Amino acid sequence: MDVARSGGARGCGEPVPPPPGGMLWEVAGEVRGVMMLPAAMVMQVAHPAVGAGVDAYSGFRSDPWGRGARSLRSVQLWVYGGAAAVEEGRRVRGLHRGIRGTDTRGRAYHALAPGPYAWVHATGFPVYRHAQRYLGRRPYTPGEERRLYAEWLRVGRVLGVGDRDMPGTVEEFWPYYRRVLAEELECTAVVRELVGTGPVPPPDRGPRPLRRVLRVLWPVLYPPLGRFRRFLTIGLIPPEARAAIGLPWTVRQERRLRRFGRAVSVLVPLLPERWRYLPLARRARAAHRAAVRAGTAG
Repeated sequence: MDVARSGGARGCGEPVPPPPGGMLWEVAGEVRGVMMLPAAMVMQVAHPAVGAGVDAYSGFRSDPWGRGARSLRSVQLWVYGGAAAVEEGRRVRGLHRGIRGTDTRGRAYHALAPGPYAWVHATGFPVYRHAQRYLGRRPYTPGEERRLYAEWLRVGRVLGVGDRDMPGTVEEFWPYYRRVLAEELECTAVVRELVGTGPVPPPDRGPRPLRRVLRVLWPVLYPPLGRFRRFLTIGLIPPEARAAIGLPWTVRQERRLRRFGRAVSVLVPLLPERWRYLPLARRARAAHRAAVRAGTAG
């Protein structure tokens, strides 16, 4: 396979992250955006090449909380990091340069090959779109979907996803998406682990007293938390992707997800920003508002 190009911007110069105040600035760093990430991760590792790379190289088993924290920070930098977004994109590509092997179908893979690398990025858009139907007040309009996709393409360029490797419009995206679902996705070993309810160690980050309490209570707390994590992860995967991967979903679970989503869609917007957004996103949003007031934005 050819390795993806290290650029990704249209024309000359550095790629440009999504605009401050845009749609991704509203969702990517918010608690609802965090809820969506596991669904996108499962769709990613359902690609045989991605699943094989994560299986062989990722620390998600030995350090799940650290791996999750690093992924969250990386996503925040792509959207809110400004100049740091481009540097983070370079760092991510550098981490993936040595990841190669053979996938479940006996095919050689490289983590930066255009097909799997673009798919990892592509999963974010259908998950955002699908989850909005549950966790938002209303589905996105066609115009909002186009704006969201255009911003997601910008993030892809930051990551070095070539323009020829990602469809340029929403209308072109869906045939590409359906083709990958039909031809590539499967229930890989990593998918089964990510949607499983097997044992996970207690969080190893945060204040020491809290960690001590969690270590004691974890055997009681984790079983229901693990079941809820599985429920929400599978539920926020678009139904056509669930079917392609072979993940179960019942009418009863659909009703539960809709009830949960209605509560979230009402309660989350009422939260103060310091509780609603992750710290990096919160600081970037506050700095942008201050720049707008001072007339120095942009």
